[in-house]
Amino acid sequence: MVIEKIVYKKPESLTDCNFTFCSGCGHSTVHKLIAEIIDELDLREKTIAVAPVGCAVFAYDFWNFDIAEAPHGRTPIVASGIKRIHPEAFVLCYQGDGDLVSIGLSEIMHTANRGENISVIFINNTNYGMTGGQMAPTTLVNQVTMTSPRGRDIETYGHPIKMSELLVPLEGVKYLERAKITTPASILKAKKAIKKAFLNQINGVGFSMVEILTACPESWKKSPKEAVAWVEDVVSKFYPVGKIKDIT
Repeated sequence: MVIEKIVYKKPESLTDCNFTFCSGCGHSTVHKLIAEIIDELDLREKTIAVAPVGCAVFAYDFWNFDIAEAPHGRTPIVASGIKRIHPEAFVLCYQGDGDLVSIGLSEIMHTANRGENISVIFINNTNYGMTGGQMAPTTLVNQVTMTSPRGRDIETYGHPIKMSELLVPLEGVKYLERAKITTPASILKAKKAIKKAFLNQINGVGFSMVEILTACPESWKKSPKEAVAWVEDVVSKFYPVGKIKDIT
């Protein structure tokens, strides 16, 4: 007699819709991690996620819980309003680097400074992925993009912004960690960081953000394998992974 044991199944917090992200894109992996944690913490019926313009906008197709859409960059403000009206809800912000660090810079700074009790997942792929791969505030020095064809020049465009480090001095910020999803081991570490940010909200700790370094093969003009290697060998050298602030 053969006894079968289920060792893995699709999280309940994911829909049956196939991911439509580009091959090698990190969004799908992070979506799955979030869905797994939502299930593990039994949060699905309490969750309200907020997603903005950009690749993150498609979250409503893939997550099997309530999702609100916010104007470009305004995600933290919408999330703050939802959390204040429904303090019993679990409120998740999901933002890309163009959204959070560029047009939404003021919003994330003030939300963090107020110490809003929400969890922010920040996807850093160093460019505006959805609109064609333009330079973002996170684009590395000398990195070629659609709008910096000769590479990012510091004298012209300034330095890349390390967003997590920028939030450190704010009193309302309780937890900041940067992770990457380049290997099975790093993916497990990313999941652990996300879960801590979620538990912080459940326990009323205050503002938490996890920055995740991901690949964008299509805009970087690399194969998925090359793009993941570039995150590992180049991106994570400028944006070092690990805990950046933790006063929980």
